[in-house]
Amino acid sequence: MNSAEHELAVIKEIVQRNKQERFLSFIANPKNRGKFTRELPNFSWFEPRFMTPVPWRVDPNLSLWGKHLQGNENTSRLLHSKGAGETCWVISSNLRIDCKEMDLNAAIEKISGSAWGTVLSCIPGKLAYFQGEYESLLLAK
Repeated sequence: MNSAEHELAVIKEIVQRNKQERFLSFIANPKNRGKFTRELPNFSWFEPRFMTPVPWRVDPNLSLWGKHLQGNENTSRLLHSKGAGETCWVISSNLRIDCKEMDLNAAIEKISGSAWGTVLSCIPGKLAYFQGEYESLLLAK
C-alpha cells in the first residue's frame, strides 16, 4: 500500500466517524497533511471500542536502560501476538519518521518515551499502536 491508502485505512476504520471526514480531507492534500499529524500528540478521536491502554510493565529491579528495553520488547511482543509483521507504516508528528515504512522494533524504539504523537500501523485499518504524549494504546479491530 502507498502512504495515502495506508492512512485512509487507519482513519476510516479506527477514528471516530464524526471526525473521519475532517482528517480524510487533511491527508487528501499533501499541503494540509500536517494539520492531521500536528494533532497526534494529544489525539483523542480513536474509536473507543478499538482502544486498549498498554501499560508500561517492567521488572522494577532492572536498570533504567533495562526497563526501557524490556518495555519495548513487551510492546513488540504484544503487537506480534495480534498478527503484526516485521514492518509497520509510521504516521507521526515527528517528521524524521513520518510517512515511512519501518522495521516494527526500530519504530517502537524511536517513539518509546517520546511526546510525539505516532501511529504505527501494523495491519491497515485492523491493528495499530499509538504513542501519544500521555498514553499508549493498542488499536485493534
